Amino acid sequence: MGALANLMNTVAGRAVRVILGLALIYIGLMVMGGTTGMIVAVVGLVPILLGATGRCLLEVLPG
Repeated sequence: MGALANLMNTVAGRAVRVILGLALIYIGLMVMGGTTGMIVAVVGLVPILLGATGRCLLEVLPG
């Protein structure tokens, strides 16, 4: 798990997280719509913020 966390903290890993976040926002707002779409769009902000700050959710998992 540590190797994956290290990979996700590289420039490529951060870019992947930002692209994933943008995709979630697009899908939530343009494809799904409604309340569920808004929830998906807000969840899409999480990988963007984590990618911008250089944090990774995998770092907090044990092991």
